[in-house]
This record gives sequence, structure tokens and C-alpha cells, in this order.
Amino acid sequence: MSPAMALRRPERRSGPRLRWRTLCRRVGLARLVVLMLLAAGSWQVGAGLYLYAKAGLAQILIAHAWQQNLEQGRAAARPWAWADTTAVARIRFVEHARSMIVLEGDSGRTLAFGPGHRSGTTLPGGAGNSVVSGHRDTHFRILEQLSAGQRIEVERLDGSRRNYRVSGVRIVDHRDLGVLADRGRDALTLVTCWPFDAVVPGGPLRFVVSALAEDGA
Repeated sequence: MSPAMALRRPERRSGPRLRWRTLCRRVGLARLVVLMLLAAGSWQVGAGLYLYAKAGLAQILIAHAWQQNLEQGRAAARPWAWADTTAVARIRFVEHARSMIVLEGDSGRTLAFGPGHRSGTTLPGGAGNSVVSGHRDTHFRILEQLSAGQRIEVERLDGSRRNYRVSGVRIVDHRDLGVLADRGRDALTLVTCWPFDAVVPGGPLRFVVSALAEDGA
């Protein structure tokens, strides 16, 4: 190899690494980071707005199904064609001026849209013990504010209404099936995860609100 060839600088190879370095030099690393963060933030905001809009639309469809079921006196209409649940009752927390529609079933996909009636227990407002579950960070966050003596009104599929009063609250293990048992009086049992401020959802404990029908035996 001649001295002239030995002293010649090697040609730079083009490729992703070279293009990245060139981009950093032209735009500036700090500026590039800001642009990337803005892009990620815009995506997150867009996704959040989509989920919010989807949840809002679901509530409208659920309310419409509830109205149809009231008119027919039975749980016939589904909120949307592929839904595996329907509206079976409306509960109202009188002192807190809050009401919500109860869906049939308490699977995870049902509870994402509202409180769910536990299959195998009586429908809300019926004879026996009706068990309704909900997420602690959405619909059933209100359970934290309930106390003995407060009223819960249940509207049934036939349009009639029944009043309950909270008799107590307790914390139980999620395996405790005692919450499903009849107590000799018509009751409404509301269940959610506990503690309310837990970072990780789920957990082994449940917060249980017991309410007895005012006209029960």
C-alpha cells in the first residue's frame, strides 16, 4: 500500500447510526427529546379522550336499555348488540343524590360499565339477599361515604321502588361466601375492593355494605 493510500481517511459508511447522529446535530438532542415527549403526550391524550367518549356512549346505551326494560317489565333489551349483559335495576343513594343502573352479572367486562348483580342471588329489590358488586375507583367509590342509617332506594324492572337502610359496613376476605347468604330479612349487599386508595387493583379484601329493606320481614 502506498503512503498516499495509507494517509487517506476512510470513507464514512451511511446507515441508521449516521442518520441518527446527523439528526441530533441538526435538531439538537434536547429539542428532539421535547418533540418525542410531545408526540407521546398527544397520543396518550388522544387515547384517553377515546376511552372517555366510549365510556360516555356506553352509559347512554345502558340508560336506553334500562328504559326499554322498564317499559317491557323484564330484562330483554341489551345495551348494544354484542353485550352479554343488560340493565336489571336502578339504585339511588338518597343522601348523596347519586343513582346508577345495575347490570346483570359481575364479570370484569361488565363491571367496567357499571355495578353488576351477582348471579344466583335475588335481583335488587326482591325477596332475600341481593348482592351487587362494583369497582372501588369508579361507580362504587361512593361506598366509602356510606354509614349506618343512610337510605338506598331500588327501582325494579316492574317500575316499583323499595327502600333500604344501611345497617353496617365491614371488611371481609374475598373468599368469604357469607356475604351471599340470606339473613332472614330482605337485604341489599354492596361489595367493592378494599382499601379504596390501593395502588394495585384487586387484592384479597372486600368492603361490604349491608342494607335491610324497610318493609322486610
